[in-house]
Amino acid sequence: MLVTMGRKGEILGLFYPRRDHAQHVEESLACIHTGDRLLWTNDNDWHSIQNYIEDTNIVSTKLYHDSGIRISILDLVHPEVPVLIRRFKVQSQQKMSGKFFYYSNFNVGETSKKNSAFCDAEARLLAQYWQNYYIGIYALPEFTEWQIGKAMDTIWWTNSKYDMEDGKLQRNKEDIGNINNAAGWDLDLEADGANEFVIFMGAASSRSLLYKRMHELSKLPLEHIFEKTREHWVMWLSKKHVLKMPGLEGHNNLRQELFNAYNRSLLMLYLLNDREYGSFVAAPEFDSNFEKCGGYGFCWNRDTSELVLALKHSGYPDYCDRFFKWCIRTQLPNGSWFQRYWLNGDIAPSWGNFDYSTQIDETGATLHAMDIYYRILEGLKKVEFLEEVWVSVLRAAEYLMKRTKSGLHESCMDLWETYYGVFTYTNASIYSGLMGASHLAEENGELGMARRWKKRAEFIKQATIDRFWLQEGYFAKGIINEKLDKTIDASILGAYMPFGMISPKDPVERDMILFLIENIQKKLSIPINGGYGIKRYENDSYIDGNPWVVTTLWLSEAMFAFILDLPNGKEGPYVEDLKKLTIEGVKCLRWAMAGSTSTGLLPEQVDKSSGKPAWAIPLGWSGSLMLDNILLLDKICRRNTGDHE
Repeated sequence: MLVTMGRKGEILGLFYPRRDHAQHVEESLACIHTGDRLLWTNDNDWHSIQNYIEDTNIVSTKLYHDSGIRISILDLVHPEVPVLIRRFKVQSQQKMSGKFFYYSNFNVGETSKKNSAFCDAEARLLAQYWQNYYIGIYALPEFTEWQIGKAMDTIWWTNSKYDMEDGKLQRNKEDIGNINNAAGWDLDLEADGANEFVIFMGAASSRSLLYKRMHELSKLPLEHIFEKTREHWVMWLSKKHVLKMPGLEGHNNLRQELFNAYNRSLLMLYLLNDREYGSFVAAPEFDSNFEKCGGYGFCWNRDTSELVLALKHSGYPDYCDRFFKWCIRTQLPNGSWFQRYWLNGDIAPSWGNFDYSTQIDETGATLHAMDIYYRILEGLKKVEFLEEVWVSVLRAAEYLMKRTKSGLHESCMDLWETYYGVFTYTNASIYSGLMGASHLAEENGELGMARRWKKRAEFIKQATIDRFWLQEGYFAKGIINEKLDKTIDASILGAYMPFGMISPKDPVERDMILFLIENIQKKLSIPINGGYGIKRYENDSYIDGNPWVVTTLWLSEAMFAFILDLPNGKEGPYVEDLKKLTIEGVKCLRWAMAGSTSTGLLPEQVDKSSGKPAWAIPLGWSGSLMLDNILLLDKICRRNTGDHE
């Protein structure tokens, strides 16, 4: 079960049995009847403070109303069963007598049609179902009144939402169609007194299993469940690679902020992962009708390849193991990988169904990641991994060979899923994919293939530099409509990080990288939140052309990697560059952290007017790049202080 919620504790999404499907909730939140009016907890009258309990994925939300009513909400998903547990503690500065209601509009099975709902008054269980999806609500103390209503009706005695307005529910026991429901309790508060209500929102594949889960959980003390859940997260987090960040102790809490961002990124990525299949959603879906975008609740090979490597470097190698097994299973007959997939490996809705509209970088990035992971492995594990992936590598490399006969790739869609053409980023991904495949072939004793793939990779690199490197000091975006597009695009950093097509170890390419960094800073920076973020490319109009966390962290990653790719840096012609790059890289990190939610979740974008997190929240790619950057900065700090542990 994956749950998404708003800043006032309202449930926005409830995904079960996978992180991508099905999403069963239209609305789900609490409200209070004061005796003369209904106060919905997501009204503007409430002020909220929201955060995660430290080192966990347990959410604390505190609501304050001008009338003196206060509500504390503690939310957790049980680590072993798909049940959301919500503890509401209601307080009032003045004596009051009213009702506490919990309201839900479920679209079970991701449909409002043909749902059925009932209230088992004896078991005090509200349940709604469609085919083999069952969603139920149980509570402690037991609710004393209820309503199974019709969500489309406008009359109060049939629609649960309106039924609460007079402070009393009608107790209808069952209905079918487009259903909503409400449960109610008496709320009698002395001045500064408190009432507590615990809502169990569970999911199951059958009615009997739903009953059993609710019954068993209700017997356990809430503090026991809370402690077991907290322990689950703390224990998982304890496996991480330990940061030191020596030398940052006096930098205005920067060291602690980085530790917090590191932990939160790890915990967030756990939530996006399907542990059965090994795949990750890019973000929890929030636009399933594709009204403003193409949706985010799918797995992209490109993003996930970076993500699992970041987790490996952070101390969690098993994510690579499972994801690459998933890649072997999802590879297409022609050797490529599709634009995106459902978590179980089925082809997802796409605008990449043809050769000209596919994204070849998905295949290049996957091969690149397989090779990086192989290089990290040791002993028998290394041998077994190569044996496992070899046929997949062979098929993917031959696909890339087929699409790059001229030295530049054939026309396809860019990584932003906006333009058709030939792109620097895609060429760089293919270069790294073929170089990775060449290395794996060499390791596997296939020397002829190794030479052939390496030769093509070098041909692609030279063609990309010859055709796309501009005198102004950066790579062109690519060729669009058969014309060279000189638009500067942040993705051209991919030529260095992560794909290594150019390297600081070569004097000419070293200057190319510095020019890239300088031009992207100069042309794509948007000042906000006391720093600057990097937008995707010039004249970007998607969601008002906001700066992205991914692009900003690409820039800092290039800066940090450049520093580490050169000798110690305490002397020589680049010493001032290295100092400047460290300072600017840290600024990018600070900017990304400043654009996170109050809970520390990193978004896709930061609103360029308000400085607040925008669009997809959280975005896995943003989290993985935060991990990469923090690990690189940790290495820089250790090198600078002589701590090489």
